[in-house]
Amino acid sequence: MSPRLAALDGLSQIIGEGRMLSDVVADPGWQEFTPSERATAQRLMVETLRYLGRADHLLKPHLQRQPPLRVMNLLRMATAELMTGGAAHGVVNDAVKLAGRNRKTAPMKGLVNAVLRKIAALGEDAWQKAPDTMLPKWLRPKLVKAWGKPAVVAVERAHAVPPPVDLTVKSDAEGWAKTLGGTVLPTGSVRLPAGGQISALEGFSAGEWWVQDAAAAMPAQLLGDVAGQSVLDICAAPGGKTMQLAAAGAHVTSLDISEARMKRLSENLSRTGLSAEVVVADALTYPLEGQFDAILLDAPCTATGTIRRHPDLPYVKTQTSIDDLVALQRNLLNRTVRRLKPYGRMVYCTCSLLREEGEDQIEWLLRQSDDLEILPPDFAGLDPEWIGPGGGVRLRPDYWPDIGGMDGFFMALVQRKGG
Repeated sequence: MSPRLAALDGLSQIIGEGRMLSDVVADPGWQEFTPSERATAQRLMVETLRYLGRADHLLKPHLQRQPPLRVMNLLRMATAELMTGGAAHGVVNDAVKLAGRNRKTAPMKGLVNAVLRKIAALGEDAWQKAPDTMLPKWLRPKLVKAWGKPAVVAVERAHAVPPPVDLTVKSDAEGWAKTLGGTVLPTGSVRLPAGGQISALEGFSAGEWWVQDAAAAMPAQLLGDVAGQSVLDICAAPGGKTMQLAAAGAHVTSLDISEARMKRLSENLSRTGLSAEVVVADALTYPLEGQFDAILLDAPCTATGTIRRHPDLPYVKTQTSIDDLVALQRNLLNRTVRRLKPYGRMVYCTCSLLREEGEDQIEWLLRQSDDLEILPPDFAGLDPEWIGPGGGVRLRPDYWPDIGGMDGFFMALVQRKGG
């Protein structure tokens, strides 16, 4: 199996069956690839999904009717590769061969060859002017209603830009940015260009930093000074926020239901030389009442704020999954606030673009009890425009457009009243 064939099979599973890319690459056949082949196949899938809207736009004039999904995905994948620097001869020939390998698609070898030769003749200008991949129908209208169409178009444009790599460093952000050839963001994260082997970079083995999107690093900062305090990190794996809190001097209890993901968290703690009490348990049932000065609840969500990094998500999530997640988030919020000491602080956050998983949840929580109040957000680099009417922080992928954007997030800081 070649990387292109594996990528084509994977695209058909993602788009046709709603499988997650992470599940596709875990299939047994993928384990036979070399690291380089595996990376190539995964890159082909990610780029095809990221640029699906542009590819379809360029292909449409050359197709009298849309071919079967497998052939359409083959054309999409080859178009994305051609338009992002792939050698025309190799890409077109391989696509024709892939069409010929399958009994059902072999009769369309001529179509694949003819269409892709026309695509290969197009200039870069046609690719850059093509419309970006639109958000799915179950998501886009909600965001248009919340922010307006121009903002949603800007988000879709941000999704079409390969994301950079962000690092959280233990200390000396300026020094590490200089060493690694990156820049320091307003919120203190170090940003590197995309690409390259992360584990080979200076400071990785010594545990001086870890990979964490700049937006994902902000909720822990929202808690403020946690030195010497007892802090519970719920849904903690793979551990970026736990490491932030531990590095800030907190006594951290790190809780997550997944044993496999918590193993990775423990490995990250070991690499960075940081410590936390690691608990594998269900946050809804584990008995921890009134014990913590601060809690960070990074609740399970649709992860729609990470589409720029995971362009398979629009094909996996549905409105039904949103409803189920909203109910789970409310159960977690109800349970979590009971674990706060009087005057204890809690950050609720989700990597979601949806109000249902963000602003609406905090409004709901505050209606449930007069024992809670929202605190004004304050951390280094906070842009006042990110603060919503209810006092939460709303981050979007189209923010910081000139320096590489960020993941979408919602976060809010709540305090339990005394008494």
